[in-house]
Amino acid sequence: MSSGLVALYLLLLQTGALGFGILPGKSLSHLEITENAILNTVLKVCRTLAQNEGTVFTSPPEPLNTAAVAAACGAPKSSKSFREAINFITLRNVRVDIRFALNPNFHFDDEMFVGGKKIITDGLDAVKASAKQGNIETAREKLGEILHPLQDFYSHSDWVELGSKSPNSNLIKSGVSIGNIADPSRVTCRSCVDDNCTNNILEDIIQQKILTSGYFDLALFSATKPTGKCSHGGGVDRTSVIEPTGGINKDTFDASHGYLHMAAANMAIAASSELLEDIQKAVGDREFLRILGISKGSNKALCFVIDTTESMSDDIEAVKNVTAFIIDSKVGTDDEPSVYILVPFNDPDSGPMIRTTNPKIFRDIINQLSARGGGDFGEMSLSGLQLALTAAPRSSEIFLFTDAPAKDKDLKSTVIALIERTKTVVNFLSASDAQLYRELAQDSGGKAIEVTKSEISAATSIITESAISSLVTLLQIARMPGRADNFTFLVDESVRNLTIYITGRSLTFTLISPSGDST
Repeated sequence: MSSGLVALYLLLLQTGALGFGILPGKSLSHLEITENAILNTVLKVCRTLAQNEGTVFTSPPEPLNTAAVAAACGAPKSSKSFREAINFITLRNVRVDIRFALNPNFHFDDEMFVGGKKIITDGLDAVKASAKQGNIETAREKLGEILHPLQDFYSHSDWVELGSKSPNSNLIKSGVSIGNIADPSRVTCRSCVDDNCTNNILEDIIQQKILTSGYFDLALFSATKPTGKCSHGGGVDRTSVIEPTGGINKDTFDASHGYLHMAAANMAIAASSELLEDIQKAVGDREFLRILGISKGSNKALCFVIDTTESMSDDIEAVKNVTAFIIDSKVGTDDEPSVYILVPFNDPDSGPMIRTTNPKIFRDIINQLSARGGGDFGEMSLSGLQLALTAAPRSSEIFLFTDAPAKDKDLKSTVIALIERTKTVVNFLSASDAQLYRELAQDSGGKAIEVTKSEISAATSIITESAISSLVTLLQIARMPGRADNFTFLVDESVRNLTIYITGRSLTFTLISPSGDST
């Protein structure tokens, strides 16, 4: 992008020329509108859930914030993930003003009502589909993108000026009209009187409830608009100096129709809440809350990637016992996963990926696994891991069980990229290919435990303790054998239940405390 375009985009964003502002100030911005809608909707869903479950619900005081809402929902530990989800969605909202700055459909400019609505309804379908498939990040990204034009509708059109007291619900419904849209040749505005644009929309437009929006053009000497049409308005909109002059946007208090800014902003909050509730009804309460980072247990997924080739026939029962122990240890605790994912892999196939929110169903599915196929030494372990990394929410934890090296080592860089993007921890229990699995585990902050066939069950305690959500890694070192090393790590008063894991063969070590005592 040229420096001139960068400067132009910054000017548009700072002046709010494309819609509600993006930075906090005396006027409400896209950030504040989106966050208010999310907080209100989540609180409403949690209140309904509590009533249905017969539990006590205490509404937090105004103004709402993520910590208070998460606590009211009975999920105080979700405060951080809730905040992260809101930040992600609002940033995708704001990004529309950069990626689609001059596309009138994304801002309901130039009377582009049909195109603007199609962006919203198509995007809404995509959000629901992604949520049902468990693609939380994709759902959040599309949600932020479609909230932008939905909010701009109330600032850029005359919906508020027409006397409307509630959002235009048909904007989020396919196949229905959003109202009586002005004909392309219909005159809609008169020029403002000096800087006063209070009555620049024609009386017959108001009386007949005709939908119109302002035209917008940046061209200094060649800006145009159809005869008699309203302009967006503002210093960078060159159509605002063409008869009829002025504008009708309500982006800020200082805008052409700034006296209606709060009415438009409040309508945008209500409309955003309505869209969020539509998603909630389609995907269910728990899944909706999970999209927004709220979960009474852990927001992570519990993922198992399991080798089901014939060579695992002696190990598959031990794997079932270990996974069952992990599942049962989390149910009803703060570490209970929001979703369970299983990816079996064989040779030459991996998958299918199976996901559920029901721990009993998950156990039953794992218990149905059997060892078969394969034949050569080397399995598609990285293919299975790649599938799990693609399906799991951010910051999840994956456990991979195998007794064979990876046949698909060419996927190593792809897997590392996915680990870094998703911030997912991967733990390996393997009987071979220790170096590759150690490297991947270290890259993710996980563990690679090399075990014999008889040691899988004995490694259970290490596996289960690794899956505790409050676990913090103070030091992780991978070293080549053959020489002595000293490693130092700091522990402060906030650390509880310090555990040190040293894995390998024929180990000799000494642990020295700060006081000099050794073990």
